[in-house]
Amino acid sequence: MSTTQQWQKIWHLGDDVDTDALAPGAYMQHGIEVIAQHCLENLIPEFAAQVRRGDVIVAGNNFGIGSSREQAAAALVHLGVAAVIAPSYGGLFFRNAYNLGLTLLTCQGVQQLRNEDRLRVVSPGIFLSLPSGERVDCEPVPDFLLQMAQAGGLIAKLKQRLARDAEKTNA
Repeated sequence: MSTTQQWQKIWHLGDDVDTDALAPGAYMQHGIEVIAQHCLENLIPEFAAQVRRGDVIVAGNNFGIGSSREQAAAALVHLGVAAVIAPSYGGLFFRNAYNLGLTLLTCQGVQQLRNEDRLRVVSPGIFLSLPSGERVDCEPVPDFLLQMAQAGGLIAKLKQRLARDAEKTNA
C-alpha cells in the first residue's frame, strides 16, 4: 500500500475473524477466483460483490486466526483490499499476508475507527487520517515488510532483486 491522498472505504469486522471466514473450506478445491467470491460471506454476505480495489478492513483482535491456508490472504489480495488494520493478527496469517503483498497495520486505536466509513493512510505503518481530522497512530511496519508488500509479495520482491542483481552483473 503506497501513501495516498484518496479516502478509502472501511469494512468493519469484529474479533477473531478466522481463516475459514476468509477462505471457506468448502471452496478450497477451487482456484482463488472462486474462493475469493466467498470471502467473508458468513460475516458480510455482500463483501465479495461490493468490495473495491483500495478498500480497507478494520477488525478486532486476532484477525486471521486459524489454519495456515494462504488462500485467506490471497482472497483479500485478489479482491483488491489495500490493507487490514487490527490490534493483532494470527501469526501464520501475518506472514502469509506479507508474502502475498497484503499490508497489515497493527493499530491499538481501531476503536476510534468504529464509526468511520472512510480513512486515508497518510504513511503506511505510522498513522491514519480520518475525515474528522483526527489522527490514529499505528505501530511502525519494518521497511522490509513494506517493501515486500509494495512489490506485490515475496516472490515479486525476489524477482526484483534478481533482476537488479543481473543488471549489476551485466553492467
